[in-house]
Amino acid sequence: MDKPTRRGRERAATDQDIRRTARKLLVERGPEAVTLRAIARELGITAPALYRYYGSRDDLVEHLRLDVVADLAAELTEEISGLPDDGAVQLFAICRGFRRWALTHTKEFTLVFASPTGEVGSAAGSVATLNRANEPFGRIFLTAAGHLLANFQLEIPPAEAVPVELHDDLTAFQDDLLAVLRESGVDFPPEKLDLGTTYVMIQFWARLYGHVTLEVFGNYPIPMSKPDAVFDALLADLAREIGLDAS
Repeated sequence: MDKPTRRGRERAATDQDIRRTARKLLVERGPEAVTLRAIARELGITAPALYRYYGSRDDLVEHLRLDVVADLAAELTEEISGLPDDGAVQLFAICRGFRRWALTHTKEFTLVFASPTGEVGSAAGSVATLNRANEPFGRIFLTAAGHLLANFQLEIPPAEAVPVELHDDLTAFQDDLLAVLRESGVDFPPEKLDLGTTYVMIQFWARLYGHVTLEVFGNYPIPMSKPDAVFDALLADLAREIGLDAS
């Protein structure tokens, strides 16, 4: 293999400097502080020089967002690596790990999970949720859910209990879910991923994400002196609804 040229090594190092500086601004001052001008000022270069590496601020923010998502996934993967090969145990450990990460990385959480399109980044990918199932966080979450669905007999609502207005969207989402599960090596029977199962997965994520978002931004309806107990109760409710134990 040819050795990288001196110019290539400098370019890679500069790109790392840019993203490291962007992450520093994000953590210290929030998503709004991540601008090409601010990064250039921190690095002692001109803002136009950054366009050699990123076509726009949105381009840079998207790379930063992907870095944060990858770090979150790596942290959660390490966290569950020592747990039993049990989909339920791993899924609820991921839920708790996601909340803990969000509460200790509020600026990164804001960029990745709570930035309205058009503010922090106007690109369509400004917000990472499970609509990006093939990204690292979506993949680890859905892989654990796939193990759970493949190995447990869950209490899933019948298709007729799912609002008919949602059928088309849920059916389209099933293809993405099956692709992620196949790529992750989960031996998942496709027939198990029906409308009821997909609906439960979306509802599960929506309630988890909604709770964490309210907690991160201090918008829970009433003051909570024991927030851990409130979150554990949410997980217990979610588990009970599908016939599991979240403990």
